[in-house]
Amino acid sequence: MFLGQYEHSIDSKGRLTIPARFRDLLEDGAYITLGFDSSLMVMTSDYFNRMVQKINAMNMADPTSRQFRRFIFSKADHQEIDRAGRILIQQFLRDAVGLQDTVIVVGVGEYVEIWTPEAWNRQNEALLNAEETAERFASLDLTVSRP
Repeated sequence: MFLGQYEHSIDSKGRLTIPARFRDLLEDGAYITLGFDSSLMVMTSDYFNRMVQKINAMNMADPTSRQFRRFIFSKADHQEIDRAGRILIQQFLRDAVGLQDTVIVVGVGEYVEIWTPEAWNRQNEALLNAEETAERFASLDLTVSRP
């Protein structure tokens, strides 16, 4: 499981060092695509393949389904982690969310998000507002039953 947040640099070639805690989970490489909140999503092969199965089961006659396919697949890339623990983030992905030299790498359970520091700060400020956060998440069923 991907947990925590880390500040890392992207070098001039677009390579990002993956946090050491995340590398073993990405041993089969990483699928990188545009996320939903001005960030990038980095997924394991297993998670990406499960998502592909769900997308492939969608009705292609539905315009929203076709738009979603374009959103995910046209902005996707597969990268292997190099010996130094880095992945290449293609220029078109960096441009899509405005990544430059410093990024915030955030573990969100089954995948990782990559944010600009400015976008992450805005997101984090919203999350730290206790009253708004409680109201926003009130409708979610977070009941955890015992096994």
